[in-house]
Amino acid sequence: MAIQRNMNPKKCPMPVQDPQVRRNNFDEVALGYTYEMAVNEARRCLNCKNKPCRSACPVQIDIPAFIEKVANEDMEGAYQIISQSSSLPAVCGRVCPQETQCESKCVRGIKGDPVGIGRLERFVADYHREHCSEKSESPTPNGHKVAIIGAGPSGLTAAGDLAKLGYKVTVYEALHLAGGVLVYGIPEFRLPKIIVQKEIDNLKAIGVDIETNMVIGKVLTIDELFEMGNEAIYIGSGAGLPRFMNIPGESLKGVYSANEYLTRINLMKAYKGGSKTPIKRSKRVAVVGGGNVAMDAARSAKRMGADEVYIVYRRGMQELPARKEEVEHAEEEGIIFKTLTNPVEVLGDENGNVCGMRCVEMDLGEPDASGRRRPIVKEGSEFVLDVDTMIMSIGTSPNPLIRSTTPGLETNKHGCIVTDGDDGLTTREGVYAGGDAVTGAATVILAMGAGKAAAKAIDKYIKEKS
Repeated sequence: MAIQRNMNPKKCPMPVQDPQVRRNNFDEVALGYTYEMAVNEARRCLNCKNKPCRSACPVQIDIPAFIEKVANEDMEGAYQIISQSSSLPAVCGRVCPQETQCESKCVRGIKGDPVGIGRLERFVADYHREHCSEKSESPTPNGHKVAIIGAGPSGLTAAGDLAKLGYKVTVYEALHLAGGVLVYGIPEFRLPKIIVQKEIDNLKAIGVDIETNMVIGKVLTIDELFEMGNEAIYIGSGAGLPRFMNIPGESLKGVYSANEYLTRINLMKAYKGGSKTPIKRSKRVAVVGGGNVAMDAARSAKRMGADEVYIVYRRGMQELPARKEEVEHAEEEGIIFKTLTNPVEVLGDENGNVCGMRCVEMDLGEPDASGRRRPIVKEGSEFVLDVDTMIMSIGTSPNPLIRSTTPGLETNKHGCIVTDGDDGLTTREGVYAGGDAVTGAATVILAMGAGKAAAKAIDKYIKEKS
């Protein structure tokens, strides 16, 4: 019997923690759909024949097909469809910017809200984790070896796709835990680490080996990985080198990069009492930048006990690059937005500690090369913001270690690895790269898409070579 479609123009709201409660804890903010909510939301999908949403998914999930399974209450069937394309569904359902990708193409969004695709993906992945006890079977080995550098979303995706094809895959991770930005960058309140670990365990179950504390370029070089019998190598090492503004006072105590600040909190658990890597308990914090990482740092600072936390951004609210949902959550939690503002100096006291930030107000002029209106300093607008901590969140670059130890590996002026086309092939034969190591800091799902494309290209390369 055909299901009855839900023609409500509004998507089912996501239950969340109360802002006044969650600003004092690191528990997940979004609580997820109930079974009934998921089924009801799935029935808003029209199951379009042309599948416009799928074309906007970087990993090409068959979105209408999995949603139709949810609408028919076949949750395991929905999971199997998603897992054919995505190695990290519970992660993507939480952090992927669906509103600018799959949901932006949803037909229901023309006269109302698009279907809550990301919320449904999260529900399906969580439901599978909570109700399915069957272990994944390792594919039949094909006799070929591939090395992956970096256990972040791009490397893990490439590893999963290649393992499913029978390759012996070893992932080399520089940190002591796998997950990359998923564990050191994204806070617990947005992405619980138990979720990340479960996704990694699923990859290990199909034969992916992960070696931690392996800094490629130091412990082993790419040339040595080839000598170990690997027929191809994928570089998914990310972009973990923070950028600064090069303004006076950036060397003062109390100035952090967002990378360091979030790594200490997320990976080293600095928010817990007795942490071996404590972090300053600030009272007034300024986070410079307007992306998702800036929102993460600001919301973390609030949870670390800061009385006032500012987002200092040189453009306006309309130009903020962060996800709309993250901005709304930050506002609900009391984060203060100082837009059209730019720091020009960090002020210090007699002990070398941050005691303020000299800023100027900005106006928006004509669009620049990026297409966004160019910020221009407003004359006579200088003022001092009273803060004791400054967190820089203006972007990151790839670490130069791999390129400096790999002859023939070409990079651009920003230190990003140069690739030919969409398959990730670098200027070294058999070496592929993708994700933030190629593009600079971008989204988790784009990194996953690059890992997926490279895995397909590596499979073709090895088969043609054999």
